[in-house]
Amino acid sequence: MNVQIIADSASDLPLEYFKDNNIILIPLKVHMDNEEFNDLVTIQPKVVYDAMRNGKAPKTSQASPQDFYEAFRQLAKDKQQGLYIAFSSELSGTYQTAVMMRDEVKAEFPEFELEIVDSKCASLGLGLAVMEVARHAAKGASLSDLTEIAKFQCAHMEHLFTVADLTYLARGGRISKSSAFIGGLLNIKPLLNVEEGKLIPLEKFRGKKKLMRAVMDTMKERGDRLDHQIIGISHGDDMKEALEYKALIEETFHPKSVYISSVGATVGAHSGPGTIAIFFLNQLPE
Repeated sequence: MNVQIIADSASDLPLEYFKDNNIILIPLKVHMDNEEFNDLVTIQPKVVYDAMRNGKAPKTSQASPQDFYEAFRQLAKDKQQGLYIAFSSELSGTYQTAVMMRDEVKAEFPEFELEIVDSKCASLGLGLAVMEVARHAAKGASLSDLTEIAKFQCAHMEHLFTVADLTYLARGGRISKSSAFIGGLLNIKPLLNVEEGKLIPLEKFRGKKKLMRAVMDTMKERGDRLDHQIIGISHGDDMKEALEYKALIEETFHPKSVYISSVGATVGAHSGPGTIAIFFLNQLPE
């Protein structure tokens, strides 16, 4: 690999993926029971989901400046080019911290080449972009080409997701607490997406079947040649429902493949157990 790829834990890729593909992992932080954990490294998603089911409210924070500094400085010392694809700057300060640490390292190593892309993506939306870039990096693509691939993937990545319990979104200020209470009583299922890195509600549905039908309709409306794509599904400790969506997507669109992963501890601390998210491109590269 001519270019070292770097990604953070908000990409919701498994730890094994980072190891198998020689990608540097920058973990975001999870705070629970007066302890700080490194997402995906010293705490796993299920631990966080079980805690939330028991009434706890984990907090999260951006990646450590020191983690960036050490990773970047080692690359600079090794005269290794790098590309970091960052969690959306609209949802975390991680991107801004990375830029500051790059500037600090470049002050010592002026020739250091590191591109940082603000993905404006989250969860497996970011993860699919990382996977595509890593695939090209393994073939020896240049830093400039990989940067353009990352920017294209991120710019055209659709995020559709729903949550099992509106309380968690209310806790994070995404919806009002009264809406969460009423929604719970009425079995209201929200459909949300991410636009320009921000969480945007689309519609609300009463019942799971109507919601799933709406997800398929939205994919058909927004997706570009879904039968030529890898579709991503991430879930908040609910593999059963993820597999239901997988079967429906395969039956409806016949994609190249469907990649399933867990919503990680950092993202999951805000969306809660039972979250289901679907990711696909609204435009394929030529």
